[in-house]
Amino acid sequence: MLAIFQGERFILRKERVLQIEFVEQMPSTQEFLVGAVREGRITPPFAIAANRQSAGIGSRGNDWEGASGNLAFSFCVTQSDLPADVPPQSASIYFAMIMQELLASLGSQLWLKWPNDFYVDERKIGGTMTNKIKNTLVCGIGMNLLGAPEYAGILDIKISAKDAIEGFFALYENKIPWKQIFRNFSLQFQKSQKFSVHLGGEKISLAQAKLCEDGSIIINEERVYALR
Repeated sequence: MLAIFQGERFILRKERVLQIEFVEQMPSTQEFLVGAVREGRITPPFAIAANRQSAGIGSRGNDWEGASGNLAFSFCVTQSDLPADVPPQSASIYFAMIMQELLASLGSQLWLKWPNDFYVDERKIGGTMTNKIKNTLVCGIGMNLLGAPEYAGILDIKISAKDAIEGFFALYENKIPWKQIFRNFSLQFQKSQKFSVHLGGEKISLAQAKLCEDGSIIINEERVYALR
């Protein structure tokens, strides 16, 4: 894969070409890429990163405005590009855990709250979301690297957005099987059980939730899949 970032080239693998375009500012990398894929203007694989988002998408569709230098990028791949054992409904968990494992290997205590929010200790610092358009998955990843509002946290290690993106795609190309990803995710799930999620407009505790092997949870005798 050959990645292009601000005119520079990083050889990740030779078989395919992934173009990564960088822009200084845009409202939302995810909204841009979802629209471009839906309209046929962009085909996978492709990624776009912004130094600053003015209207990023957070939990439950809330705006997530990021400071300059924070991580904000979206990419699209075909569903068949993922390992065959990845449950389609848990693609966000898969992508998020790749980023988590990358940063953990660099010394971060970052963990993933079910289904796809990044936390350091008990403060949210970012998250992922994935849209499916026919056979294409469009994933957006955002994280506070340099600045955050009062209610959020910042990553506990120093890394540039450029290095995080390059490292993410290098690790993604290893095609880590879902079994390995899930094993690591399940070890973190007990931390999620101290929190709540919003389901059907209600705030529901995860204290009694049971994590299933496909990434879904059983809560109040109902199976719930990744929310986005």
